[in-house]
Amino acid sequence: MDEPLRDTRTLVIQLRDRIAELIRNEALQPGDKLPTEAQLTARFKISRPALREALKLLEQDDIIYVEHGRGRFVSAISAVQVDRPITVFESVTDMARQYGYTPRNKVLSISEEAPDATISKQLRLEDGERVIRIERLRLEDDTPIMYCLDYVPRSIISARLYDIDWSGSLLSLLEQHKQRPRMSSASVTAVMLPDDVVERNDLRDFGPALLITETCFSAAGVPVIYAIDYHRGSHFSFSLVRK
Repeated sequence: MDEPLRDTRTLVIQLRDRIAELIRNEALQPGDKLPTEAQLTARFKISRPALREALKLLEQDDIIYVEHGRGRFVSAISAVQVDRPITVFESVTDMARQYGYTPRNKVLSISEEAPDATISKQLRLEDGERVIRIERLRLEDDTPIMYCLDYVPRSIISARLYDIDWSGSLLSLLEQHKQRPRMSSASVTAVMLPDDVVERNDLRDFGPALLITETCFSAAGVPVIYAIDYHRGSHFSFSLVRK
C-alpha cells in the first residue's frame, strides 16, 4: 500500500506526479484503463475532489484521456520518452548537473529597477511595482556555459539586496519566502548573445546559444520569476515533444 502523500508540494500536484509514476511503474500501455476513482483514492489515501483535480491535470497534459461512460485511459503521449525534455520543470543548476556539469554561479550584477512592458506583462505587475534583476554566469571550471537574467517581483523579497547571497539557488531563496516555483511556461530560440553582453563580459568565444525565456509560477499560479537564459549551444541540447 502506498504511503500517504506528505511533502511541501500541494497535494494535487504531488498526486498528479504519483499517478504518472504509477503509469510508468506498472507499465501501463496506451489504451490501458486507469484504476477507478475509488481504487485511486484508497491507494493514495486522498479525497475524491483532490483526485479529480490531479486527473484533470494529467488530462490537460495529454497523459490520459477520458471516454465518458467508460473511464480514463492512458494516452499515446505517455509512452513518449525523451532524454532531456524542455517541459520538465527544474532549477537551472539541477538541469546543468543532469548534463554532467558541476556549475559555479558568478554574480555579475544585482539591481532593483522599474520593469519594461514585457517583464511587467510576464510577472503580472501593477503600475509602479518594481523588480529585482539578477545577472549571472554559470561556469564549468572557468568556462562560461550559461548567461542568465532573472527578474523577481520586489514585493516577494523584503530584505535588502546586498544582505542576500545571490550566488546560491534562487528557487531555495523563494522557498524561504513561501513562493517557490512549481511550474513554468517556456519558449526556446536559437540566437547569439547580445553584443553588449559579449563586450561587457568578454564572452566572444561563447558562440551560438539556445535562448530559453521562462515564466515560473508558484503553486497558486502566481508568476514569481521571469528568466532569460542563454545556454551555450556547444554544451546543451534539448528534446521536444509536440502535441
